[in-house]
Formats: sequence, structure tokens, C-alpha cells
Amino acid sequence: MGTMDFKTDASAVTINLLLIVRPEEAASKEKGLREGQTEGGRGAGLEDDGNGNSRSQPPQGTHLNGRRGPIDLHEQRPPITSGPDKGTQVTVEIHHEDTSPQLIKRLSLGKGSQRLRGHDNKGFQKTEAPRPPGAKDLHAYPWDKSSLKSMPVDLEQFKKLDDYALKVNVKNSVEELVKALLKQARTDLEKVRAIWMWICHHIEYDVVGYHNKSQLSSKPRDVLQMGKSICEGYAELFEHMCSLAGIQCKKLSGHAKGHGYKTGQTFTGDSDHAWNAVYLEGRWHLLDSTWGSGSVDDSFTTFTYRYNEFYFLTHPALFINNHFPDNSNWQLLKPTLTLKEFENNMLHNSNFYMLGLLATHPETPIIQTVNGKASVSVECRSSTLFMFKLEGAEEQGLMTLEKRGMKLDIYPQKTGRHKLEIFAKPSNASDNIYNCVVEYVVECQSVDRAMRFPKDLHQPVGPSWFSERQGFLRPSHREPVLHTNDGRCSFTFTLSKDISVLTSLHTDGRSLDEDMGRRHVLQVQRRNQVELKVHLPHAGSFVLKIYSKKKSDPGNYDYIFNYLIKCLNTEVKWPAFPKSFCKWLQDYEILEPLSGLLPANRNVRFRLKMHGIAKVLVQAENIYPLTHNKGVWEGTYSTSGCTEVFVMVHENANHTSYSQVLRYEVEAQ
Repeated sequence: MGTMDFKTDASAVTINLLLIVRPEEAASKEKGLREGQTEGGRGAGLEDDGNGNSRSQPPQGTHLNGRRGPIDLHEQRPPITSGPDKGTQVTVEIHHEDTSPQLIKRLSLGKGSQRLRGHDNKGFQKTEAPRPPGAKDLHAYPWDKSSLKSMPVDLEQFKKLDDYALKVNVKNSVEELVKALLKQARTDLEKVRAIWMWICHHIEYDVVGYHNKSQLSSKPRDVLQMGKSICEGYAELFEHMCSLAGIQCKKLSGHAKGHGYKTGQTFTGDSDHAWNAVYLEGRWHLLDSTWGSGSVDDSFTTFTYRYNEFYFLTHPALFINNHFPDNSNWQLLKPTLTLKEFENNMLHNSNFYMLGLLATHPETPIIQTVNGKASVSVECRSSTLFMFKLEGAEEQGLMTLEKRGMKLDIYPQKTGRHKLEIFAKPSNASDNIYNCVVEYVVECQSVDRAMRFPKDLHQPVGPSWFSERQGFLRPSHREPVLHTNDGRCSFTFTLSKDISVLTSLHTDGRSLDEDMGRRHVLQVQRRNQVELKVHLPHAGSFVLKIYSKKKSDPGNYDYIFNYLIKCLNTEVKWPAFPKSFCKWLQDYEILEPLSGLLPANRNVRFRLKMHGIAKVLVQAENIYPLTHNKGVWEGTYSTSGCTEVFVMVHENANHTSYSQVLRYEVEAQ
């Protein structure tokens, strides 16, 4: 210690200072004060929920609005230091010559990718203080639908580094951990990647500590030794490890739409989440290692490691979807969003973008019905499978698949607010797991009672790219709903595969059992064309389900898709088609009679297209042969004296046995 005079010429002012230079192990509690100074007065002690919801307290002497009160020159101040947990640091204290040492001001030496000359006593290069975001850091808003990342990232090239980082098992000190990770990292991007992967796979969310803050520490060394923390600890550990690696990194705080978020809610008070910004290749980038590591359950009692790549260097126009920083400059967007815009914007979680989804319409989370109907659509890059739930049930909606997305019409059957969840999965996924990708709140003012759907209606409805993949091409009806006035309708398809087709008709109530449901649909196949003729038994709403399987496959039929058929004509009452047996082949065709119920005591004309048959007989009161004429077996016979009529075939002229292929019922006399 000593007194120094600085003079440059005769007129210079003499300044008497007391200069103290000493090494110091910085305390982690001082980091919260520094965050408060640089981020508008936010303090340490963020209470996070694992995916974002928490509370923080501002540091003493900081207003909630981020402006500090009057400064007492003699009040105790922190010394100049390079930040908490940086190992041995250099502290400079400046005092009045005639006073005892008083701490005046702390300035962080910070972190950055541009290194200062020299090393600290633990072998790490020092970094510059993080610079604030500038024009070159900004990305256009809204998202241009190009990339999920804010810079080019080749995940395949990271595979070897990722595998190495996951295997590093150093827990004795943060410095030793960073040294081990950097052995396989050459560029700044690789260093950040190694640190990111290690934290996401080795630090779990502290659900116990979240509920008991007195036992919680966010100091990097404590987080490392405990192997768990809340978002504040994740962010501080990430910041500190990047600093040791010579990378500019900054911990950010703000509001998040994480665990416990309710659609349409507002955000007030202190920030509730923490994440990081890193400086790479001349630009700031955003990441969230808390959300990258996994998730907690609904009861907030169990954390599950579930790595999420989405939150590594996320494009800022996507990051703002659920992260709103206290300092709007750290949105890294042009233009920036207001808190109100953040609250009103649709929440698209990571599943939404990782599945290749691009946008939703409408773009507001709360929608109103018009005449009892609300419509939603999702746009995606490639063919994707969807499902939905309205108040937990997949009903009161009509969803159709499109090449690049889906459309959904909702008809709530009660007024009020309804939770609408939309789920998705890749079309080539081997499992049947759908992930929730977006949620709406549907406000229903009036109910459309006419739009009640049969319980057997399966979503999605109508033909789509999925039915095309299963071999059903060029459908005659592309719309999911068909309206018929006389109770009859017909559907045709071109089959691109050698498949067998099975159909059934369903409606609510007991009017159709399984057998009658199949008999109200007549299938006619002509080479690679298939026609489905439908005769409704009465007015109402019906579901036509279509199944298929390979002809060479002896197994069961697989469900493919369905139509909704509606008929309002109460006079409709069509009988079923005749019952067919196993010897009736799919490429046989009934020309007449189509009705499975024949009039009593009448002459009835039979005309059937059947090939490869030696003889065809009609068994009524007696047995009569049909004659073969240009591929059609025909004849006219009476229904007198019988209650049912059978059509039988003799497949080989040398055989004496006959097989029944069709059965007709005869009206009671």
C-alpha cells in the first residue's frame, strides 16, 4: 500500500489515492448484485419450476423498476473483480487517502470469445466483458421459417464430441471439468457445445430445492457437486464454464411460458426464469440448458432427463415464443416484442418446431366460435399425423389431413371456455406416441346442435395423403362429409396396390349391428377400380369405415380412413344388400337385384357378373339355373312359397357340390 502522485505538467492536478491489489475468491452472492446492475435490477434467488415458472427478489438497494436509489459515497461497495467462482482473481480497491478502506464499486471483467493477454493462475485465459447486443446480432421477426437455429449447426459433425462430453466424469471442480471437456473441442462453437451437452445430461432439476429455497445454492461449484439445481443454477454454471473456456456468455432473466403456464395468462412482478446468451462468430446466440436437460411431471415432484436439442442456439424469433427477457435488447429481434404481444402470442413449444411444424391459424391462443363453430389449421413442412382433444376427449370436431398440415373444425356442445389440445407425430414414426404441440382456449357463445358426430367417427376424417400411401388413389369424394337426400351414395377409388378392401357402416344407437353395418355397403371391384355403394337404413349421421390388407396377407384388416355421411330425409329406409359368403369374390358384381329384401310372390330378375364358374343356380322354392350370356349370369324366377333365396355356384363341371355365395330375404306375406 502507498500514496502515489500522478503529474504530467506543472498545471496538473495531484490525486492522492490508496491502491490495494489483492487476490480474492469471489462470493456467489455478489453475482446476483451484478446481474441486478446489468439487467435492470433483477436479483439472485430465482425460484424456477424446471420449465420456467418461478419468482425472484430484487437485491437490496434496487427498486422493482430496475433503477437504483441515491448512492452514498461512503456506503460499502463491492470491489472490482472478474465475477464469482472464477478461481483466484485480481481485486483493485480505490479509497480516499485519509479513510479506512471502503468498498466503492464492482465492475465485472466479464466473459467473451476475445481473450485478454495472459492467463489466470489456474491456466484459463481471461475474457472481455460481454458487450451489449448490437444491430448485427438482430434477427427479423416474425420467423422466416428457414432454420430452427440462429447459426449453421451440423449435428452429425457434433456426434463424436457429444459422445465424448457425455462420458466426462469430473466433479471435483468446475475448472477441472472445463479442462476435460475442452480436450476434444477446438472452436468456440465446439467448446460451447461440449459444455451444453455435459450440463444437459449431468445436472438435474432440483424439485426439492425448488420447494425449499433455504437448502438451495446456485453457486457453480455447489451445482456441480450436488448435480442438481434450478434454472438460476443452470444458467450460472453455464456462464461460469463458458468464462473459463474463454467464451463471452451472459446469464439472462425474464418471464417464461413453462411449467404451469395457462393459455392467455398475463405476467406481472419479478422475472421467473433464467437462461443464457453466448457470443459466437461475432454474434450473440440464445440457449436454455434448464429446458434442454429434461422436464418435471405435472405434480412437480419428479424430474426426468429428456434431452431437448431445440433450446441450443435457438433462433431468436422462436425463442421469444416462450422466453421474454427483462431487457428487451436480449430478444435479439428486430422489431422487439412488447410484453403484451408476448402474452397474446400463440405458444408453440419445442415439439411443434422439432416435428417440422411451421405455423398455426389463428395465431392467437384464445378463439371464439362463430355460430357454434371454431376453425384451426396447422402448417407443416412434410406429411404429419395429428390428433386433438377438446376438454380431454377426441370428439365434437372434424379434422382433415392435408399434404402440408391439417384443418380442424370444432363444434363445442356446451357454452363457455373449452381447452383444445392438438397433438402430432411424424408420419414414419414406429410408435403411436403423439406429442402435444399447441393449445387453444375456445370460447363458445352458442351451440350448433345439428353438428353432433357419431361416437364411431375416427379422426382424421376423409381421404388424405395417408390413405394414398395405403393404396387409395383418386377418390371420387375428397371432402370428409357427404350429404345425401335420398339416402344413397357411392364412393370410387383407384387402387395402386394389390390389396383387399373391407368396409362397414356405423351410427349411434342400435339400428346397425356389425353384420348389418357391412351389408349396407356393397363393394364392386373392376380391375384396379373399387366402388362402394351405400344405402342408408334411415335418416341420420353415419360413419363409413374403410379397411384394407394385402391380398397375400392372411392376417387382419387394418383401418385406413372414414367418411361422415349425413341424411336429413326422414322418409329414407333402404334395406341392406344381400348377404355374401366367402365364395363371393371381390371382383364379382351384382347387377340386380341390389336389395337384400325381395318382394313376396313376385318374379325377380337376377343378373350377376361372375367369372371362372361352371354353373350358377338360384335356390328358391325350387332350384333354377341361370344362363350365361356375355359374362353375365341371368334369369327370372319367382319368390312364391319361400322366405329366403340363395345364389349358389358350381365351380367345376366335374364336381357335384355347390357353394352358396349370396342370400336374399323375402318379405313376409
